Amino acid sequence: MDDLEMLKKQADTIRFLCADMVQRANSGHPGAPMGLADIITVLSRHLRHNPKNPKWLDRDRLVFSGGHASSLIYSFLHLSGYDISLDDLKNFRQLGSKTPGHPEYGEVPGVEITTGPLGQGVANAVGFAMAEKLAEKKLNSETAKIIDHKVYALCGDGDLEEGISYEACALAGHLVLDNLVMFYDCNHITIEGSTNLAWSENVKMRLEAAGWQVSRIDGHDYEEINEVLLNAKEQVKPYLIIADTIIGKDAVGLEGTSATHGAPLGEEVIRKSKAA
Repeated sequence: MDDLEMLKKQADTIRFLCADMVQRANSGHPGAPMGLADIITVLSRHLRHNPKNPKWLDRDRLVFSGGHASSLIYSFLHLSGYDISLDDLKNFRQLGSKTPGHPEYGEVPGVEITTGPLGQGVANAVGFAMAEKLAEKKLNSETAKIIDHKVYALCGDGDLEEGISYEACALAGHLVLDNLVMFYDCNHITIEGSTNLAWSENVKMRLEAAGWQVSRIDGHDYEEINEVLLNAKEQVKPYLIIADTIIGKDAVGLEGTSATHGAPLGEEVIRKSKAA
């Protein structure tokens, strides 16, 4: 692992870049991006991709099922060197910009799929994993390994509440898609408040019953995130990583609350949070 202090600095940069984008647009969802900043920072060390060639055939695929958290996607792509400028980030959620409120395929280099309705991105990721397996069968030989990549997905509580995600995950388990790795951003918050208002099932047991390998980690512990990603590369089943995170991480006075889910933090909160 890199120096942990440097990882924290990089994650904080992403965290508050996302908060600034939402604040400037006066619209958006800062909470999930702020909570996932540590995971995307470590995941970026494991992804096989080429910002100068976004269509490289054997790149790892990265699917954001929670499309409302698009400020995280754009921040990651900008900082990775994709053709997304700082001005594009400043135009977040503006009509005609390259950075709409939900990612749109074909509009932004590095965005693999259009995601909006909850659960859809989970099904998209399963489809990508199926496609990779089919391409392996058709293109690889004993002397040439043309296709050999992973499909990574990020989803949240809302995604896993939807029926489409369960159906797709059941198929992934049945087909033993060992090339699929999914992070579940488990922050226990929806726009209405705690997930306890409407949901109490054991996701670990559900996915294990469907044939998945499941691990649980602290989604803000860089060493744990790195270790689970190393393990994921040796998996023999589709792999769900339940990451316990804090929505709106490091937002002073609002951290861990539904207030960070779907509204700007406010200039004063951002100022205090950056100082802290």
